This record gives sequence, C-alpha cells and structure tokens, in this order.
Amino acid sequence: MSLHTRKRQSNDAVRASALIFAALGDDTRLRIVGRLSADGPTSIAGLTVGTGVTRQAITKHLQVLSDAGLARGQYVGRERVWELQRQPLNQARQALDSIAAQWDRALGRLKAFVERD
Repeated sequence: MSLHTRKRQSNDAVRASALIFAALGDDTRLRIVGRLSADGPTSIAGLTVGTGVTRQAITKHLQVLSDAGLARGQYVGRERVWELQRQPLNQARQALDSIAAQWDRALGRLKAFVERD
C-alpha cells in the first residue's frame, strides 16, 4: 500500500470519527443512542415516549445519527424502526484509545524530563 493511500485512509477515518463525535455531542442524540443500545431496534414513537421531545425533533436527531453511520432506519410495515450501528462506535473508541496512548507517551516523556537528575 502506498503512502498516499495510507494518508487518504487515515484522513477518511479522521473525518468519519469527527462526524461520529459531532453526532454524539448532543444530549438528545446521546440519549437516543443509549436507548437504542439498551432497547434494541425502536420506532420513532418508542424513542419519543418519556422524553418531552417531539417526533419531528427525534426524526431530525435520527437523521444526524444516520448521516454519521450510527443508526439505520428501515420500514417494518408502516412504521420505521431504528437500529444502532455499533461499528462506528467501535471506530470512535479506537480513535479515543489512540489519542489516550499519545497523551500517555507525552506525559511519560514529560515525567522523565522532570525527574532527570
């Protein structure tokens, strides 16, 4: 694999992670992801119950989650049922793990520098 191809894939992964983090940066969307994770596939009506959020607002939030690859809707009869897509969450976790490892290395270097005799 060429250097150009690796850089492009890395940039694509960064862009995808940015979309995921932006989508998860909203309280309502984060609660929707939690509900889909706990309850499994759920209709918009089901996601609206007990939230104080309108169906229209839930629909808009689900579209953002869908655009980020975090949720997928499909019709079951007349009702659209939404399901959590776990792979993008795993991708986001890997990105955070990478950032955490970079910070750990940087803090290790700082510690070694400060503790030098």
